[in-house]
Amino acid sequence: MELTYYIEKSDGYEPFLTYKIPENMQNDEKYARQLCEFFVTGQKEYELQSNEMKGSEEILIVKEKGPARRFSDETSYKGRGIFLEFRQYQNTGDMPLLHVQALNSHWDVMRYLLKDVVEIPRQGQFLRDSAELDEDRAVYVMYVGEKI
Repeated sequence: MELTYYIEKSDGYEPFLTYKIPENMQNDEKYARQLCEFFVTGQKEYELQSNEMKGSEEILIVKEKGPARRFSDETSYKGRGIFLEFRQYQNTGDMPLLHVQALNSHWDVMRYLLKDVVEIPRQGQFLRDSAELDEDRAVYVMYVGEKI
């Protein structure tokens, strides 16, 4: 089983990244990736256009948005486990970090990614805006809007 990212181009689709499953990825990670609207790798940001399947291959079609937007308080979590950052979504400027949650599995991440309203510890409930997987920093990021 494979998970393949394709980049949408003006003249079709180009294979971008392929992950073998379960050799180097658990099934729960595969599904968590599919729930993220944005993907950051190689200092570039990609937006999910389509989530498809073909036989045993899972396919994500993404469109390159340009250089990844960076924030003043970013941290790399490589080799430290599974983390989810909650950031306040803003159209311009920095997106403040509200909370970092260490999680036991990608399954636990999916619990958050599936919600329209999320509870941020010690801060309350917020409307979910979008989510991304930032491979460069090894972290899931959930952007939230207004507090409920």
